[in-house]
Amino acid sequence: MRTQGLAVLIAAALALTACGQAPSTDGRSEVAQGGPGFLDAGARTAKYGTDALPGVFPRTITHAMGKTTLSKKPTRVVVLDTGELDNVVALGVQPAGVAFPDGSPAMPSYIGDKAGKPATAGTQNAPNLEAISALKPDLILGSKLRAEKFYPLLAKIAPTVFSERPGYPWKSDFRLNSAALDKTEQADRMLADYEASARKLGQDAQAKLGKLPVISMLRFMPGRIRLYAAKSFVGTVLADTGLPVTESGKVDDLAVEISAEQIGRADADWILYGTYGDPGKTQQAGVLGGPLWSTLGAVKSGHAKAVSDETWYLGLGVLAANSVLTDLRATLGA
Repeated sequence: MRTQGLAVLIAAALALTACGQAPSTDGRSEVAQGGPGFLDAGARTAKYGTDALPGVFPRTITHAMGKTTLSKKPTRVVVLDTGELDNVVALGVQPAGVAFPDGSPAMPSYIGDKAGKPATAGTQNAPNLEAISALKPDLILGSKLRAEKFYPLLAKIAPTVFSERPGYPWKSDFRLNSAALDKTEQADRMLADYEASARKLGQDAQAKLGKLPVISMLRFMPGRIRLYAAKSFVGTVLADTGLPVTESGKVDDLAVEISAEQIGRADADWILYGTYGDPGKTQQAGVLGGPLWSTLGAVKSGHAKAVSDETWYLGLGVLAANSVLTDLRATLGA
């Protein structure tokens, strides 16, 4: 009966979605960039988790959508974004299903075969409820930002734990996911090791170069050009290294949007740029081939470099953060 009832609910949800209506709340998420819950999403996520002792089940997880009780240690996990994918793989769990980003619908190369061969569970903005149900998960991990409107239905499929949002709260998201998987001590060790590596990179760069170079974080996306800032995943990684960023990079926000004519705002000792999805659908070619780009100091010095978008901007977890550190060390020769 439960399966039949769930099928009816999923069918209703799909019909609503087809009509342009959300299964629950409509409109822009409060934790999206510019929303009233964006700036303190990290502080809220840091308070989530469980008071259960290691190895103890049932355990109740407090998270962005309330409380969820897990009767046993999860073994079949579905993840709804690259942050959750990064988190579970880092903790040695191969997910049963993954919802990939629309602009990057494949396993990130920095994760590779460590994730096994999970089934596709839709996309991060449109999880496939029928596919998820068929996987018979015992835990679903996602975020309020990406899938709040689907939460009531996901929670009927399996115990579901949501962070507030991916991105700058990635360390708290990792700890929240680890609490559900009963791997908190492992997550804490991995974060401590990462933070030590980040500090060492900054120290080595200072010793090798005699100064800390200013880094600019540029990203080309369909319909927009962004300079990533303090409240972004890559912004937090650079802060952990102690490497300075541009004035735009210091803004207490996810990113600052600029026009092609404002590309001079991206100049720094190093410009590290990523591209989301098909470059042909962005302004990248026009900017890099335009007259302003060649006048930038970083470009003249040979210090404008493409970086992996799937790692720097879509990774959103400790594995991606360590990959960014590896890229930075190689780039700076530190």
